[in-house]
Amino acid sequence: YEACAEAAAWLRARLREPPRVALVCGSGLGALAQELTDPQSFDYADIPHFPRSTVQGHAGRLVVGRLGSGPCAVLQGRFHLYEGYSPAQVVMPVRTLALLGVHTLVLTNAAGALSPGLAPGHLLVIRDHIDLPGLAGRSPLVGPNDERFGPRFPAMTDGYDPALRRLALALAPPELHARPGVYVGVGGPSYETWAECRLLRRLGADAVGMSTVSEAAAARHCGLRVLGLSLITNAAPGDEDEEEKEKGGGGGAEAAPPGHEEVLAAAQEGARHLRRLLVALAPRLAEVA
Repeated sequence: YEACAEAAAWLRARLREPPRVALVCGSGLGALAQELTDPQSFDYADIPHFPRSTVQGHAGRLVVGRLGSGPCAVLQGRFHLYEGYSPAQVVMPVRTLALLGVHTLVLTNAAGALSPGLAPGHLLVIRDHIDLPGLAGRSPLVGPNDERFGPRFPAMTDGYDPALRRLALALAPPELHARPGVYVGVGGPSYETWAECRLLRRLGADAVGMSTVSEAAAARHCGLRVLGLSLITNAAPGDEDEEEKEKGGGGGAEAAPPGHEEVLAAAQEGARHLRRLLVALAPRLAEVA
């Protein structure tokens, strides 16, 4: 708590206006900060106690300005468990912004499609999540609870705000083919195997990624409203048996799965439409529910 409070005080002393809404940018989505007017930019390296973003496509910068009529903070890059950070370090920016006065958090990510109804360029508006690291004890809420953040046992059945979800679905550009669904967070950094994707589908997940779930849990612990947006950038591996049937027992070359470069390229393409959605959402997000 003291580290987050020190970071919040450092920012408060430098900001012209404290943000009320915060947006976390997933891989390749950092250009969303260009929509801010009158921006102030801070490198993570300069903010007390902030970790360093080490992943390509994550600039490692906090930009604060106005998105529409309301003051907004945009995190250009996030932290992941696979970088070697602890769950508490992963969510430090979320807790810092909560102490700074943010009441609404928008979590964006680049995700792989598990549901056959999703394709690259589509948007999944998260209605629920499966936190695999959290279920295995790697939650930011593990350990002694600090009541200054929130209660010992926060509920997550309302983890993603229904009103914000309905609003996002109503305002989404048609090019995004927006639909609600379930996001599953995994540890990474390896992409999923055939068997893992089969398991995740059977668990009820529509999209898979390596972020978001820890931040959502920490945000709800702090009492923030949360909106989750997954930009689909690639299809996760299908069923291995089906692939073998399609190839006729070995006829034809197997398509190579996309790597991080391809994911970034797809995210940048879809980000144009996602930026339109966020600009339309901004005036509503600044209002306290």
